[in-house]
Amino acid sequence: MLNNWVVTPTCLPLVRRRCHSCASERFRANGKFRVNANHKLIDVWLLVLCTDCGETAKLTIMERVHVRTVRAELLDRLHHNDPGLAAELLQDPVVQRRNRIALDWDGAWRLDTGETEQPADDEAIDVAVRFDARIPVRPVRLIAEGFGLSRAEAERLLDEGRIVSAVRLSGKLSGDFTFTLKR
Repeated sequence: MLNNWVVTPTCLPLVRRRCHSCASERFRANGKFRVNANHKLIDVWLLVLCTDCGETAKLTIMERVHVRTVRAELLDRLHHNDPGLAAELLQDPVVQRRNRIALDWDGAWRLDTGETEQPADDEAIDVAVRFDARIPVRPVRLIAEGFGLSRAEAERLLDEGRIVSAVRLSGKLSGDFTFTLKR
């Protein structure tokens, strides 16, 4: 039987970027946008607040874009400060590169294991892990959390070859994968 696990974001991740006022490196996105139009050109920024001093910084989303090229639905979401749009844009690699930021997902996600069936002692457990967002997580941490093991115990099972997967389970993953736990 295949068990389905889902890694779900619980809130917006912290933005890692150096603050110009206090030298902190963490900003909190609150989902607010600043839209500025100059004749037929539009600029859009996502506002983030320093976690230490509260200083506001702007992450460039659009710069000097002709208004008619922006979809009406997108413009409406920007004007209404759609938090879902903020989450999408924060995960966009182009936005991250343009603003020289990285995301800190610590404490901003959870693992939903659903009803994990307990098989017989000699039966293997197949698990499919799906990510609702590109959240980089160590698979060993997910396995340990999903089965209620310590990370050291999950590492030991992996080293013994009792956890098998088509993808490499060392390092971090942010894409869907499957694995089998052999009893």
